[in-house]
Amino acid sequence: MSKLFEILDKEILYNGFFRMEKYRLKHTLYAGGWSAEISRELFVRGSCVAVLLYDPHTDQVVLIEQFRAGAILQPDRAWLVEIVAGAIEEGETAVEVAYRESMEEAGCEIQELMVINEFYTTPGGASERITLFCGKIDSTQVGGIHGLDHEDEDILVRAVDFKDAYVMLENNEIESAIPIIALQWLALNKDKLQKQWLS
Repeated sequence: MSKLFEILDKEILYNGFFRMEKYRLKHTLYAGGWSAEISRELFVRGSCVAVLLYDPHTDQVVLIEQFRAGAILQPDRAWLVEIVAGAIEEGETAVEVAYRESMEEAGCEIQELMVINEFYTTPGGASERITLFCGKIDSTQVGGIHGLDHEDEDILVRAVDFKDAYVMLENNEIESAIPIIALQWLALNKDKLQKQWLS
């Protein structure tokens, strides 16, 4: 099968903090030939970065908590427990954003950085693609309220024992996909990572 698609028309429906575009398109089919014309709205957001900040000496991760508009349909759950994350601005690399956001959102200086994976968050309707990192940090001074005033950020930061963070995940206290993926990755790779970063 030749995997091809053709954009027949593109329209910008909204261009604000985020952008919404509407496409008319068609694509080739596994059984051969082409699909009928389909119409899809696309929530356009550029590439982003997320960082699981981890202290291998204390076996602690850095969790942040902040208000999220995407969760307001469940008002009692509108403040989500997450990890450091941010958008890649024009001219920046994913690595640069990881270092920048770790300082802005958590006051943490990364000592070493490694890529966990790259993935789309919700490709059925959004263009966002994440580069997920794990960053080695010293957690002894972690805590407080961070974020940038001009971005209206109000971020509560804390260092949490990994085992306690994983219990939070199992108890559905962590509902955002990115920290769930990051913590599950750490559960599978922690022994190897500690040997690497403590040697």
